[in-house]
Amino acid sequence: MPIVSQLLQGKVREVWSIAPQAPVSDALRLMADKNIGALLVMEEGKLVGIFSERDYARNSILKGNSCLAGKIAQLMTGTVFYVSPEDSIESCMALMTEKHIRHLPVMENGQVIGMLTPGDLVREIIADQKITIEQLERFITGDYKA
Repeated sequence: MPIVSQLLQGKVREVWSIAPQAPVSDALRLMADKNIGALLVMEEGKLVGIFSERDYARNSILKGNSCLAGKIAQLMTGTVFYVSPEDSIESCMALMTEKHIRHLPVMENGQVIGMLTPGDLVREIIADQKITIEQLERFITGDYKA
């Protein structure tokens, strides 16, 4: 099974972030402009939270106020689960499933170096399975070279 660093090699590493004191409207506008579902919340270069469409829906809209002028810090998720480049794709999937999260930052030496989504993980697993199937087919047909 591949590891996170291998997945990141083929992925655009641009990660979008916002400050905790920024208005919610700024975050929603940035997410719409970039066609993304979440932003990392960074303060002085440190990851302090994550703000997602789900945070906005559950912590604002469903509670009866749109809170567009409110601050990100009021609605963000403060507990952020993350992985390292050495973690397996399987362990990332397990973490996302167990914690019911859809955005998983990748951290190395205290710095964010990427962000994973379920789609990223599924694509990597499918690619890995395709390679395995091709190798098995070559082995079965006798066209396998070690």
